[in-house]
Amino acid sequence: MKTLTVFTPAYNRAHTIGRTYESLLRQTSKDFEWLVIDDGSTDNTHELVEKWIVENKIPIRYIRQENQGMHGAHNTAYRNISTELNTCIDSDDYMPDDAVEKIIAFWQQNQTEGYAGIMGLDQTEDGKTIGSRFPDEMKECTLQGYYAAGGSGDKKLVYRTDIIKNYPEYPLFEGERYVGLAYKYMLIDRDYKLLTLNEHLVTVEYQQDGSSYNMYRQYWRNPRGFAFFRKTEMVCAPTVKRRFISCIHYVASSIISRNWRFLWESPQKILTFFAAPLGLLWYLQIRSKVKSNSKMKFR
Repeated sequence: MKTLTVFTPAYNRAHTIGRTYESLLRQTSKDFEWLVIDDGSTDNTHELVEKWIVENKIPIRYIRQENQGMHGAHNTAYRNISTELNTCIDSDDYMPDDAVEKIIAFWQQNQTEGYAGIMGLDQTEDGKTIGSRFPDEMKECTLQGYYAAGGSGDKKLVYRTDIIKNYPEYPLFEGERYVGLAYKYMLIDRDYKLLTLNEHLVTVEYQQDGSSYNMYRQYWRNPRGFAFFRKTEMVCAPTVKRRFISCIHYVASSIISRNWRFLWESPQKILTFFAAPLGLLWYLQIRSKVKSNSKMKFR
């Protein structure tokens, strides 16, 4: 059995996923398999991946499902991974040629039962680190602890499969397609730390139609998913400031979904009470941004 599963959720990314595939062909270590979760694509993603499976240059598994959103694709991936480690490489990103080799070598040298996996670096196409590198003295950390200590930028996470399967799946809300992936990561942070690896493990290009460029619309279209995530963050966030910010977002999402019981359902009722005026302002900001940038029909 291979050591690592690289899994890729794909939704209408036939124009970019070939670059992901080519980067996997170039890996200096072949101790991995590629799992593609086709999340209801309507382009020719299926034909592309089937062609690559026939080529048989690397081990590929392909699963097609109705569109559920990124978090639903992650649920499916985790159910179908049996390797020791796993990492997600999005269908518009790709791996440096030696990324798999670095992951496996680092893990074999440093693994213990106390670690949930590895936290590595993202880079832009011109080789610049996204956000900050890890301080030399930081050999281990939780994901939230890294940001609480002043860290910045997206980081590439490599998790032990046995651990990530032990935590609840992302919930699916009817008519919605978004729950923050950090939901699981926050839960894991409460029990385990990650090893830090100051190496680039993925090259990232943010697509104009990706979630990074459409966050206001994501807020508007997926309020129950966002509210669920913020309730988890209220409990798991390492600082009172971060919990208060989560309450603000929670209030805004609750107003969008017309959930007027949000105060009673909050795990931080006092903080939520004081956050309510700012939550209303944030709701108005989201509504204004969405209205000015789209022709969405408002409720």
